Amino acid sequence: MSHRRFAMDSSGGDNIISRIKLLNVSSARYGGDWHSVPHTHSYAELFYTVGGAGQFRIDNELYPVHPNQLVIISPNVTHTEVSYKASPLEYIVLGIQGLELSVDESNDGRFCIIDCPGDNEIISCLRNIYKETVEQRPGCELICQAYMEILISRLMRRTSLTAADQTTGSQGSHQCAAVRHYIDAHYKESLNLDMLAAQAHVSKFYLAHAFKAEYGISPINYQISLRIRESKHLLRETDMSLSQISRILGFSSASYFSQSFRRAEGMSPLDYRNSGRKPKGE
Repeated sequence: MSHRRFAMDSSGGDNIISRIKLLNVSSARYGGDWHSVPHTHSYAELFYTVGGAGQFRIDNELYPVHPNQLVIISPNVTHTEVSYKASPLEYIVLGIQGLELSVDESNDGRFCIIDCPGDNEIISCLRNIYKETVEQRPGCELICQAYMEILISRLMRRTSLTAADQTTGSQGSHQCAAVRHYIDAHYKESLNLDMLAAQAHVSKFYLAHAFKAEYGISPINYQISLRIRESKHLLRETDMSLSQISRILGFSSASYFSQSFRRAEGMSPLDYRNSGRKPKGE
């Protein structure tokens, strides 16, 4: 008789994999009516391209993607997906909290793209996660979490992928940074605390307090400050009317734009345009 026994270390130790969390799972297939919108998240995203072809825009640079590729994007990195109309991009995406991913010294830590042709173990984990979330049977959260941990472990074993603990710095700092990056990319749009809190997966009351403590300004006032900064450029460099500028920058009316500008700069927009000088502090 042959008998082999292996002891498993159940203490956990300093195991990064045990500290990460699967936040969300989704799938998408884009058609010709889809519009690309750059955005960020406070968590990492792992995309598996099921079919079609397209590009990922990472910080204004384009990278082609094809079927059977994994695209891993670190937290707080501005990105979006660009789908070709002739071959709509289709993918499964996982949102993973508490993890930053990178590949060897040639990667700058923002993202990586990995070919997975015929890699049945990794793809099987992804498809099982998606199947569980669709069926929503009892225990699906625990099963999906387990599959995700296996998936990350498989990637680390079979590629030069490494995992870095995202908990460097406070969790609140990461969440506030994600919201700030989101506002930077969407300040011309109609935003509110509920929307911003949903981006960071926190309550709006927590976000308002944490953001003010981190940056000395509320999220909405930060958005207004970006609009005012852009309006000063438009006032100096163009002949646009106040109505045009207020509409472009997302203000509800020209009068509200004027009120906001006066509070921030101590003069009206027209006075600023006509003065031909910059206020103190610039």
